Amino acid sequence: MSSRSPSPSPSPSRGWAWLLLSSLFEVTFALANEANHGFTRLWPSLLTAGAAACGIVTLSLALRSVDVGVGYTVWAGIGAVGTVVLGTLLYGEPLTAWKVLAFVLIIGGALGLRLSERHAS
Repeated sequence: MSSRSPSPSPSPSRGWAWLLLSSLFEVTFALANEANHGFTRLWPSLLTAGAAACGIVTLSLALRSVDVGVGYTVWAGIGAVGTVVLGTLLYGEPLTAWKVLAFVLIIGGALGLRLSERHAS
């Protein structure tokens, strides 16, 4: 029998902060992956690997207090929207009306998931 007491469960606010940070790492991973040209450029390759590792660690910390279905969906949604927006700004990728509509739907879905978790508490 262990003499250690169980650790208190993390606060939902902290989980959402970890989730936001993890989403930023996800966007960094995607953009650096474009810049590394198939892992043929050293610094973008190192940034890709570092962002991927940090993103997984912070996502796992977020999922200590955020439901996995909600957390993963929000993480992927923020990653997708952030990558398209920054891909447009940094790489000159086209931003179409269909992409903007998809953003609105993704953001609306993420907000809906956040609200559903708030009401479930």
